[in-house]
Amino acid sequence: MTYNIAIDGPAGAGKSTIARRVAKELSFIYVDTGAMYRTIALSLLRCGIDAKDEARVSEALPGIQVSIAYRDGEQQMLLNGENVSGLIRTEEVGNMASKAAALPCVREKLLDLQKELARTHDVVMDGRDIGTNILPDAQLKIYLTASADTRAERRFRELEAKGISCSLEEIREDIIMRDEQDMHREIAPLMQAEDAVFLDSSDMSIDEVTEKIKSLCRWEKK
Repeated sequence: MTYNIAIDGPAGAGKSTIARRVAKELSFIYVDTGAMYRTIALSLLRCGIDAKDEARVSEALPGIQVSIAYRDGEQQMLLNGENVSGLIRTEEVGNMASKAAALPCVREKLLDLQKELARTHDVVMDGRDIGTNILPDAQLKIYLTASADTRAERRFRELEAKGISCSLEEIREDIIMRDEQDMHREIAPLMQAEDAVFLDSSDMSIDEVTEKIKSLCRWEKK
């Protein structure tokens, strides 16, 4: 039987960083569902398709092939065979992914891939609705969050370190807007699962959050 850890939370909470660390230290597979939606979003942007036009999105989906490869333990996103891992982390793609993820046709396309990974591997999976919708039977569920100011500052430093010019206030406004979109979408909105552990990382380091989740996992396994 596989062991699944579901980590949900708002944009910029550090889910991917933490999930990747936990997976590596537990020798689990890390599944970044947000990257899957970003990959579809990138394709829609390239095609000039508005996420509000559900009919056009639905028509385009059969021609969008999303697959995952692992290189040195790191998840790589492939779009029709092209490795787009380095192209899907822009704010533009993130905003499009948030909108596209609200569409039932997009979610249905990725659901089988996500569930199959969890059925066949020990996984740490992060996203918006992992514990509530995708992996409701996960042995450990975490709701990871942080204040909007903290999340904006983290994103600002991350982009600055990459040499990307950005505005802290614009990032903060973008995070608040994405929170609103994710929490109030009709399909699988962002919310804390009833049996999830609430974890506010505003005043915690990456190491502290990682160790906390690992300790919960060990306790769950006893």
